[in-house]
Amino acid sequence: MKDLKSIKIACIGTGTMGGALMSAMAKKVEPKNIFVSDVDFSKAKSFAEKYGMTAVDSNSKAAGNADIIFLAVKPAYVTQVLKEISGQIDENKVIVSMAAGVKLDTLEEVFSYSANVHIIRIMPNLPATVGEAMIALSPSKNVSGDEADLVKELLNSAGKAEIVPEKLMDGVTAVSGSGPAYGFLFIEALADAAVRFGLPRQQAYIYAAQTLKGAAAMALEDGRSISQLKDAVCSPAGTTIEGVIALEKNGFRNAVIEAATAAFNKSVELGKK
Repeated sequence: MKDLKSIKIACIGTGTMGGALMSAMAKKVEPKNIFVSDVDFSKAKSFAEKYGMTAVDSNSKAAGNADIIFLAVKPAYVTQVLKEISGQIDENKVIVSMAAGVKLDTLEEVFSYSANVHIIRIMPNLPATVGEAMIALSPSKNVSGDEADLVKELLNSAGKAEIVPEKLMDGVTAVSGSGPAYGFLFIEALADAAVRFGLPRQQAYIYAAQTLKGAAAMALEDGRSISQLKDAVCSPAGTTIEGVIALEKNGFRNAVIEAATAAFNKSVELGKK
């Protein structure tokens, strides 16, 4: 595996997700070895100056300078960008696409003239902006284990990354890709209840958000099952079990499952376009 300090990275697109991932990676690699481009060069330049990266005025230049090329563009433009940089791609470079719903087969079609293009599809999520992302990686058949591990290590700088088969990507999109929105709704609803009980609005948000953050940390680190953790909060004849019963009566679990299923179906639909 290559030394992280010597690795050269390109990011095409400096929006929310591309920017979050690159700013996290700048803590692991030499910032000047991160080359960024954007349809608006002034945006790329401003972003690069903030983190000590290198802004370039074309996607082709960005790709030409890099070992690993991140595509942080909207799904509708990803094949267009791939065609634009195709002259800079060889078997020594890895392309990483974060375009939702765009399958590896679709990405590889752009390089039909070559049987040895290395592409990894990823699904990050918004908490990458605070270093708490959940990111799935699906490598193409040409990607070596070392290459996949290197990209995974880079992505771990923005949170937690795991390798999954591509057939699970629609499920990942529905759960971790869309999941933060469900979490924000839960926090907002819990905060509304807190306001109903007399807490000031801003304090209500802090109580609700920190409570969910703490629960998530326990789920990841405690070692007990989710059911055991839930039971640990529910004292016999206590307040929490009454709340849990009310959630069940109102179809809380079913609502969450239905929400994720709707997102899953949309992801599948996008992948067919």
